[in-house]
Amino acid sequence: MKQFLISILIILVFCSCNSAQTVTAPATPKTPTTSCYWQQHVDYKMDIDMDVNTYQYKGKQTLVYTNNSPDVLNRVYYHLYFNAFQPGSEMDVRSRTIADPDPRVGDRISKLHPNEIGYIKVNSLKQNGKTIKHETVGTVLEVDLAKPIQPGESVTFDMDFDGQVPLQIRRSGRNSKEGVALSMTQWYPKLAEYDFEGWHADPYIGREFHGVWGDFDVKITIDKSYILGGTGYLQNPNNIGYGYETGTVNRPNTDKLTWHFVAPKVHDFTWAADPNYIHDTMQVPNGPMLHFFYINTLSEEHKNNWKKMQPKTVELMQYFSEEIGKYPYNQYSVIQGGDGGMEYAMCTLITGERRYGSLVGVTAHELAHTWFQFLLATNEAKHEWMDEGFTSYISDLAMNKIMKEGKVNPTEDAYKSYLALAKSGVEQPLTTHADRYNFNSTYSASAYNKGEVFIAQLGYVIGDENLKETIKKYFEDFAFKHPKPLDIIRTAEKVSGLELDWYLTDFAQTTNTIDYGVKTIEGNTITLERIGLMPMPIDVTVTYTDGKTEDFYIPLQMMRGEKPTTATLINDWAWAYPTYIFTTKKAVKSVEIDPKNLMADIEKGNNKK
Repeated sequence: MKQFLISILIILVFCSCNSAQTVTAPATPKTPTTSCYWQQHVDYKMDIDMDVNTYQYKGKQTLVYTNNSPDVLNRVYYHLYFNAFQPGSEMDVRSRTIADPDPRVGDRISKLHPNEIGYIKVNSLKQNGKTIKHETVGTVLEVDLAKPIQPGESVTFDMDFDGQVPLQIRRSGRNSKEGVALSMTQWYPKLAEYDFEGWHADPYIGREFHGVWGDFDVKITIDKSYILGGTGYLQNPNNIGYGYETGTVNRPNTDKLTWHFVAPKVHDFTWAADPNYIHDTMQVPNGPMLHFFYINTLSEEHKNNWKKMQPKTVELMQYFSEEIGKYPYNQYSVIQGGDGGMEYAMCTLITGERRYGSLVGVTAHELAHTWFQFLLATNEAKHEWMDEGFTSYISDLAMNKIMKEGKVNPTEDAYKSYLALAKSGVEQPLTTHADRYNFNSTYSASAYNKGEVFIAQLGYVIGDENLKETIKKYFEDFAFKHPKPLDIIRTAEKVSGLELDWYLTDFAQTTNTIDYGVKTIEGNTITLERIGLMPMPIDVTVTYTDGKTEDFYIPLQMMRGEKPTTATLINDWAWAYPTYIFTTKKAVKSVEIDPKNLMADIEKGNNKK
């Protein structure tokens, strides 16, 4: 009987785990693709004391971790990202051994002196008041629990730690090339994510991140001359003598001030600080307050660019909220810092010495990441193309509209880059872990460009209106969760009514390529051929000898349906048949496959005859 009751309990845990998503979702949860969805939850309270002379800080962290999984957890892991900025680290060695290192890193980490490295040192760690064993292994803290965490149980971890901010090398650090004092990204001990695939305690080698959804309460004590911006909502503007919405300053007579931020329903916390920050604000109608932080030492031209960029950011926020889903927070900050552009919770850090177009472009891309990765929180290490690719797609569309670029196909450059990659001989499938690409350039072309083509070409497969609806439903169903590749495809299937598993398989999980050609034209009989391994439905334009044209649509049989089209619908093409023959009512002058170039066909030369 006892064993029977235990079995029933386990069944109930599994069958009720769908309710776990309500822990972090802001509203009534939607039904995700998986029938039994759960995700972990963590709440952070941190008190940080920063010394701006030594760039060292002391931290106290109280972390409440809720195990919403059906599994008993015997260990937990933390990321200690700043440890990557030390000679001999995996990031350092990888940068010095890869064929095409990121020039922002190169061999710079190997040359850091002890007072220039980054580190996070954990001095003590307790579980529910009891000291527990832990070991720092590179950028990961391995923790043996005093007592296993049961399904549904919440435990409290108390940590005391020290940190040192590295010289600006990659995203994080002090004294950037442009003169920003502190870019504090991935700066605290961050609990690793655990999901149905297990722990995601990847070392920090060079790519991006994955985190647990939760709430943050952070107090940062720092020299009173510094102005801070970043994640969350400032709780005590009066105590620090700083009008956060107005930029007015009336400092108390003290050496240090404590800035208090809270951030609900996020999976990261970022801040930047500098004594020379200019702070502007602009309200998005029916949306968040935008904050802009940039240093006063910029040239007048660059400061003017930051001013001109602000109303464009309002338009971008409105565009993404309309095309994807409404931005759910009350603020967003664009902050000069970092070493390029990188998205974080409620903010981005970007370099500021840019031409106007570049400044708007990088802001568009990083702001778009708020939807594709931050709110739709894919694991960037495993599915980097869903993060970078989808972001590149929607930001290219936004720039085309808001900056009036006038491009017929705003994704054209991504197609060109992907086609070059597909012909390069060094392509790896999109299932490749972000750190495992042979070349940085291959990673970039895959994540950014092939990822963008994946979503753009999906519009070719299911129709543009279906794609628009798919993106909105994907956001509606999976915001504040951790969607996987199957989730975007299943969403597209539900919207379009088509079978699309083949598309995910061939384009994202192999390096199979698309290549269709016009083989022969004999009178009014046309023979097409499939040369590449990847199947596709085919758009064909036929020009007759009388000069008139007719569009035809050849469905892919395994799709079990057709996209909406005004073209003449003809018989399905089954993938295994290498050729396809159809007859027109009039004599044919020429035939062209995919005249709008929306299919990533690697050999355009045989598309027309």
